Amino acid sequence: MTSPDPFRVIFVCTGNICRSPMAEVVFRDLAERQGLGSRIVSRSAGTGDWHLGERADHRTLDSLARRGYDGSQHRAKQFTFASFSENDLVVALDRTHERILREWAHNEDEEGKVTLLLAFDPEAPSQDVPDPYYAGAEMFDSVLGMIETATRGLFRQLEPALRQPRTPRTPGARSGGLP
Repeated sequence: MTSPDPFRVIFVCTGNICRSPMAEVVFRDLAERQGLGSRIVSRSAGTGDWHLGERADHRTLDSLARRGYDGSQHRAKQFTFASFSENDLVVALDRTHERILREWAHNEDEEGKVTLLLAFDPEAPSQDVPDPYYAGAEMFDSVLGMIETATRGLFRQLEPALRQPRTPRTPGARSGGLP
């Protein structure tokens, strides 16, 4: 490989149409604005398969657009066994997702990649980013604000490592789907 391997982060929520696409877009935008867009890959996925291939919820897209982000390219995906080996960090949007992801992990290394997004916001009143799906536009905006704050905290933690050269990823990663 001639170029350093980027750091790969995947954000995970339930259906991959509200919270995790917001986090994916915000994190990517932050990295690009800091001149590190080529050093990271920001992805998202859901624990469920209900919305595979769908765009993000229109309220997600509207909320992102109101803050100057573009989520139009998003298409919902499901987290798979391969997602552990394809990513350096697995960021759960709430404790339910965190529990599911830890249960799906095959070993301590995979389990060790799982963290909660709000762990990166010391002022967060909860460990869970609330699901705005059954709420109105105001809730989507509120959730996006929480995600922006926590994502900035995550980025501050990762930035020193992102500025260092990465070693190439070794081939032979395990793959397969989750139930």
